Amino acid sequence: MKIAFFSSKIYDKIYFNRYNTYHELKYFENPLNAESVDLANGYDGVCVFVNDQLNAEVIAQLAARNIKIIALRCAGFNNVDLRAAQKHGITVVRVPAYSPHAVAEHAVALIMTLNRKTHKAYNRVREGNFSLERLTGFDLYGKTVGVIGTGKIGEAFAFIMKGFGCKVLAYDIHPNPVLINAGIQFVELDELFAQSDVISLHCPLTPQTNRLINSESLEKMKPNAMLINTSRGGLIDTKAVINALKNEKLGYLGIDVYEQEADLFFNDFSESIIQDDMLMRLMSFPNVLITAHQGFFTEEALTQIAQVTLQNLADFENKQLSENTL
Repeated sequence: MKIAFFSSKIYDKIYFNRYNTYHELKYFENPLNAESVDLANGYDGVCVFVNDQLNAEVIAQLAARNIKIIALRCAGFNNVDLRAAQKHGITVVRVPAYSPHAVAEHAVALIMTLNRKTHKAYNRVREGNFSLERLTGFDLYGKTVGVIGTGKIGEAFAFIMKGFGCKVLAYDIHPNPVLINAGIQFVELDELFAQSDVISLHCPLTPQTNRLINSESLEKMKPNAMLINTSRGGLIDTKAVINALKNEKLGYLGIDVYEQEADLFFNDFSESIIQDDMLMRLMSFPNVLITAHQGFFTEEALTQIAQVTLQNLADFENKQLSENTL
């Protein structure tokens, strides 16, 4: 099949070309949206990423161009109008799990960096400043860590934190039996908020989880708690988090995703004036650490993303039902 790749980067080309032996792939740096949909002319399918916009309008335009399949090279699909795709007979496939350890380990990296302030220590030493002032951290051992969402990534994260000697609490509408058997305690959200020193989000973005972290839930948290989000930006009400940081209610924030990231992440704006005032305010806090959606960015994960996406496309062309179909 002829597949148009949107929001593609050099690493997409490297990994997909390495494992592609079957399809004709064309890479576009443009994100897929109403303005760029014409680029899909002449293709059988499109391959998209987390910030491409596949609303009803775009999907109708894809259908008019005889697009038969939308292949997500990611796990999340909140940016796709599935009803519109079904209406127009377009199949949607995804990569439900790609090295869950990659994202789980990045969440731990955010925790450790925020706690021990290694990013600040690195910059100090580079400038010849060997002072330890204001670099005080805390032992993770014995602390209570709350995990919201216990799919593959949340499960991997929970086991890592258990290995640190933490008490791990978990919440999920479908409790993970693997974690239950490992002695992880599942509790209600309010109890998790009240008891956790560190809270890490690993749930999908749905109408039920949209802005799960808001002024009300922040008020239920321990003073000086640490909040980590490597899942989806929309899980957090950014304005409420900024207020909690300003009022010193929230002690630390580490995010690899941001609710308005689509216009910024994966691009270089180092010579530009960034117009997003909320993001710039977050960046001004000394107890906030932001990375640009790199949790998935390991060799293992990129390999799995390419292999599974290409197999999804082959299964579709060969009329084989894939378990990765939405």
